[in-house]
Amino acid sequence: MEVPREQYAATLLVDGCDEDARLLATLRAREAIIFHDELEAQQQGLRAILPPLDSAESPAWAYYPWRRAAVRVLGQTEFRLLRLDRNRNKITRTEQERLTELAVGVVGLSVGHAVALALTLEGTCGAIRLADFDALELSNLNRVPASVFDLGVNKAVVAARRIAEIDPYLSVSVQTGGVGADTLDEFLLGLDLVIEECDSLDMKVAVRAGARARRIPVLMQTSDRGLVDVERFDLEPDRPLFHGLLGDVDGESLAGLSAGGKVAPALRILGAADISSRMAASLVELGTTLSTWPQLGGDVMLGGAALAATVRRFGLGQSLPSGRVRIDLDERLDALRAPMVGRDLAGGEATPAEGPPDDAIGAMVHAVSRAPSGGNAQPWTVHTDDGGLRLYLDPGRTTAMDVQLRGSYVALGAALFNARVAAAAHGRLGPVELFGDDDGPTLVATMTFGDGADDQLARRYEAMLRRTTNRHVGVPAPIAPETELALAGAARAEGARLSMVTDLRDIGAAAEVLADSERVRLLDPRLHREMVGELRWPEDTLDTGIDIRSLELDDAEMSTIGIVSRPDVMTHLAEWDLGGALGAVTRDRVVSSSALAAVVVSGCEPRDFVRGGSAVESVWISAEDHGLAVQPIAPVFLYGVDGVDLEELAPVYSGQLSEGQRVLRALFGITSGEVFALILRLSHAPRATIRSRRRPSVLGTATGHTKG
Repeated sequence: MEVPREQYAATLLVDGCDEDARLLATLRAREAIIFHDELEAQQQGLRAILPPLDSAESPAWAYYPWRRAAVRVLGQTEFRLLRLDRNRNKITRTEQERLTELAVGVVGLSVGHAVALALTLEGTCGAIRLADFDALELSNLNRVPASVFDLGVNKAVVAARRIAEIDPYLSVSVQTGGVGADTLDEFLLGLDLVIEECDSLDMKVAVRAGARARRIPVLMQTSDRGLVDVERFDLEPDRPLFHGLLGDVDGESLAGLSAGGKVAPALRILGAADISSRMAASLVELGTTLSTWPQLGGDVMLGGAALAATVRRFGLGQSLPSGRVRIDLDERLDALRAPMVGRDLAGGEATPAEGPPDDAIGAMVHAVSRAPSGGNAQPWTVHTDDGGLRLYLDPGRTTAMDVQLRGSYVALGAALFNARVAAAAHGRLGPVELFGDDDGPTLVATMTFGDGADDQLARRYEAMLRRTTNRHVGVPAPIAPETELALAGAARAEGARLSMVTDLRDIGAAAEVLADSERVRLLDPRLHREMVGELRWPEDTLDTGIDIRSLELDDAEMSTIGIVSRPDVMTHLAEWDLGGALGAVTRDRVVSSSALAAVVVSGCEPRDFVRGGSAVESVWISAEDHGLAVQPIAPVFLYGVDGVDLEELAPVYSGQLSEGQRVLRALFGITSGEVFALILRLSHAPRATIRSRRRPSVLGTATGHTKG
């Protein structure tokens, strides 16, 4: 049965349309009509949307005859974008557009009113068809979100008016005669989905039979214990109605049943063992102390939310098989528990930093353990005997960013430098040979013990032991020319070149590249997994990885750790191509720098990176000697020297990494044949809070070996 649209739909009068202008003038001439104009506030809200929109639609007046009022609104596209902006990104704009293609029918507008309301609020469909033959009664106001002004009005019309007052552009139609044998076909025509909330059992069966014949899925929600029922007749056209729970029952045999007569088939549908105890007890009283089924408004509103989520899954093609589930609030409230208290980051190191042994060999092994390495992986094994010290690569301590083990070789170069410093301090310095054992490809360096002296190296012993990573936000300040010369000399002495960026604009440009690289590291599943796996909390017992306290995060930054550590969150951001804020911590640290220093080597062989690692450690120690805080910066592309490397690192982001690498090489003046060993952030900052732990150094026998 059709009713005039003006009884439930707004009349839209668009600015700039002559015919609409004439009708609007007629309305303005009527003293009883109220005009509500908040367009400027809507336009301000539109301008505040991020990212900014490029749209210029004509606004309109929405006239509501039953209200005797007209409201000024944005044009249709702008109205929808602003009204649904707070849905993002629980529903993305792309998903929102896809959902507008859905046409949903709702039969039964008591529980169905809450469902239609939730669908409207979320913008989960583009067209909605409502059917109910009944008028709103006072006893309905315990669960139907209407008002006393709606008493006596058809329930479908009440719901349609509510929808129109939320979104005058949403396509709504009503059948005030409900659905019957002669109107079911008309109701189902063109629908993608049917939500069935009838009271009549015979119509429940009829709606399902009609929907199954047209391969339209049917959803139902019962307010008792939050049952959500899904029948995918679109995928299973031969599926029995009600999952076969009623058998081959004839719908006509269910017509005209009394309240008590409905109990038996209803229990077969709902499951006598599954309904709540209060509902079960109430069914015993039907026809005696109770005239009809009990329902609660809160349960009905929960059902509306549950079916809106179900429709959203269907509309977006997500997993939604036939079946049923209960969303029982009482059951969930029985599971109330005290929340987990956040991890305590107070205090110093979990164990005191290990001091160097008194003997020369032990001191050298300890010095190796203090070397920096990517993710504090410490990818080395140390063998000693009376004749010398041998450094072996441990390839099991690598990560994806350690392309071709280049980062590990840099770490071993730093470890070798430390061993040389300790040997010089103890008068045992001797010659060093790199990669001298063809039968042992993991042997990186052999330092023969001697009685050589190097006063310059020896004087750096205490500073080498103090060396640490400092990730505090700094205060940019000029670096003295003599300091720059000293740092360049420290790199040159180890066979490398130092390139420094000190201009604040160039540092800002580098910060953007490095922040973008951090975003890639978080969004790529493998890189993200390894990055999170490096983090260590105070209660952790592992002696590798990065102590969370050493990140020097403020409270706001620390609060986001639980979010950025979640792979499911990063998956969403990657799918949406968002997450621009993910590199904010890196950006903030870099722009607070006084300079960025790149240790650069010529050549791309393992020995070149070992040489670069020694230079990194030398520069780092020298920078701290000159009062600078030092933080290593390793963008994802640091050890990827060609397109193949970058493709293997992060296939989805290889082009982005390649461009970032190009920009950074240009900023540092890296020439053909040169590669980065590491980038150091130099700043004027407070002392580091804590040092990450190291694996213990245990000195073996003269014929044995030690691991550091």
